[in-house]
Amino acid sequence: MDSSFVAMESPNSPMHIGSVLIYNPETAPGGFVRFKDILGFIESRMQLSKTMRQRLVRVPFDLDYPYWIEDPDFDLEYHVRHVALPKPGDWRQLCIQAARIHARPLDLNRPPWEFTVIEGLDNVRDYPPGCFAFVTKVHHAAIDGMSGIDLMEALHTVTPSTAAPNTPDEWKPEKVPGPVELLGKSYVNAILNPFKQAQVAAQAVPGVASAIKGLVTREFKLSTDMVPPRTRFNRSISAHRVVEGASFPLADVKAIRALLPEAKVNDVAIAIIGGALNKYLTAKGDLPKTTMTAMAPISVRDKDEKGDMGNQVAAMVAPLGTHLSDPKERLEYVFGQTSNSKAMTNALGARTMTEVSKINPLLYMALGAQLFSRVSIAHKLAMPFNTVVTNVPGPPVHIYSSGARMESMALSLICLTDGLGLAHVVQSYVDEAYISFTACRDIMPDPEFYSECLQESFEELLAAAKAVDAKTASKPAAAKPAARKAPARKAPATKTIPAKKAAPAKTSTARKKPAKRKPTTTIGRKSKETK
Repeated sequence: MDSSFVAMESPNSPMHIGSVLIYNPETAPGGFVRFKDILGFIESRMQLSKTMRQRLVRVPFDLDYPYWIEDPDFDLEYHVRHVALPKPGDWRQLCIQAARIHARPLDLNRPPWEFTVIEGLDNVRDYPPGCFAFVTKVHHAAIDGMSGIDLMEALHTVTPSTAAPNTPDEWKPEKVPGPVELLGKSYVNAILNPFKQAQVAAQAVPGVASAIKGLVTREFKLSTDMVPPRTRFNRSISAHRVVEGASFPLADVKAIRALLPEAKVNDVAIAIIGGALNKYLTAKGDLPKTTMTAMAPISVRDKDEKGDMGNQVAAMVAPLGTHLSDPKERLEYVFGQTSNSKAMTNALGARTMTEVSKINPLLYMALGAQLFSRVSIAHKLAMPFNTVVTNVPGPPVHIYSSGARMESMALSLICLTDGLGLAHVVQSYVDEAYISFTACRDIMPDPEFYSECLQESFEELLAAAKAVDAKTASKPAAAKPAARKAPARKAPATKTIPAKKAAPAKTSTARKKPAKRKPTTTIGRKSKETK
């Protein structure tokens, strides 16, 4: 999978991901952070990340997957840059600058990452004066969403004054292998690849059997809702990008689950995006009659693979409910569809799906990617999904870099390809949730409008959830029936027998039993409690 991102690299489709992170220097020593301080901080912590000093070496003619080596010519100041926004330094200017940086491909003859420090954020939303931003770029071949979080952990601390690691940096550069050495390695791998294919095929058999069983027992079903319609986002893209997004209180995002308590936060995010696309495409007169779909990556990274480079992800298809304008109906629809997709993915085995991708010959992948791009097949072939929605949880507490507190994970940036002109990232940090998007500028020239659509979709879902809460709170609880007192019985009269008279002959007096009452049954209504 890592190699596929290298094979798909083109001038119009650079395969890197990134973020726009905003920091407040008031917590740093002296309340000020110099660019020199940032360089020193990063240099002191590079040993905590495998990504930072490794570069790719490609095999001639792409006969084998690229190899990672420790870069003998590593230069930190090449990878960390410094710019400033022009006046007035507002949010729109920050988004434009971030989009321009993100649109430029990385140099794959160096470690595939860049950080750009941006000053001059004088009028960016409500952030305190003096804040600065990081625009990060890391090639997708080096990290996925979860290992990207590990990279962030390496470059951040949990307190402003955490000392540098006290262990010696044992990093050693490596010699760049020559073409003959690389071809020799590729020859060995070509011999071993059929055995790897047989092994993966054997591992895939239980998953296929489980999937067939799931279809028969109706644990999940194949639906036409999985087939995406063709939209304006599914055509060839240009080299230009736009980035934008919206942020919401995390508590409000969780409160939307009152509409459907069993739904997850990820289902809520997908429903918000589905509503935003409904609004955006309706305004353009371009809303498809059937639901749009998203590819949702699933991490299969084990705990012992936490620090490993590369990608450990599978994927599922998630219908977005764009054909439904009612927010409650859309959330219910999304939950049902994602539950079905998760059951299907679990049956096949997400890990097996990832392993299968590792045995595809890179030469065919590279040729296929180039053909797809150069012949503009994206204009003619239908894509398996309309967009991407990836969910990456962030730290629940404030973190610091160079002593400066991170105020916001303002935007997350993602790569695009021909046929995929719009992609989303859902992320959280402390008490905020963020939905960011990256789009081709030629396909979406008005990112501010789509950001407004995201905000309106969120507000509709939240209003519907509050209405449910208010209705539940106003409904009177069913009164319990008062306990009916049992009627007091009269004690039976006792006869007094005169002493002088002889006792009369014994007579049997039968006492009448009280008539049986029919039991009364009271059915009390329980008011629905919303979690």
